[in-house]
Amino acid sequence: MGFKPFETILDVGCGAGLLFKHIVDPIGVIVGVDIARELLNIAKKLIKNSRLNEVFLVRADADFLPFRDGVFDKVFAITLLQNMSIYLLTFNEIARVAKDDSVIVITGLKKTFSRKSLSDALRRAHLNFFLLDDEEDIKCYIAICSKGTSSKNINKREVEMIARW
Repeated sequence: MGFKPFETILDVGCGAGLLFKHIVDPIGVIVGVDIARELLNIAKKLIKNSRLNEVFLVRADADFLPFRDGVFDKVFAITLLQNMSIYLLTFNEIARVAKDDSVIVITGLKKTFSRKSLSDALRRAHLNFFLLDDEEDIKCYIAICSKGTSSKNINKREVEMIARW
């Protein structure tokens, strides 16, 4: 994804922290947010065992993130949406804490969302997005997004870089 030093990364709905080991180098700070205390305890052990010094955990609701506006360079919401009751609220909160030029990666499980329903929800949230081509063996739709009118549109080159990651 073209991670740069000193970036701030947010993993909304981080669960057990499986994403952390894949994005820890060479960026600055990773913040994982989840509402489930049990999953955060598992993530805490992973962080300690993997010696991930710049990963921090916050117990919070994804619809009410305890961060200022425009803080994060990259935001991930991997397999989060099927657990949320009002997608638009979740999308708006993710967009709120993302910087204007940030990349937002959101997935929707295929057993919960159709390609159309996920696209419609992202459009209603005023996110610019590109859905990666869905392969049969991938269990989610992957949306590469940016914030709406004030931000750049996602271009094909950026999507290809992210897909390679």
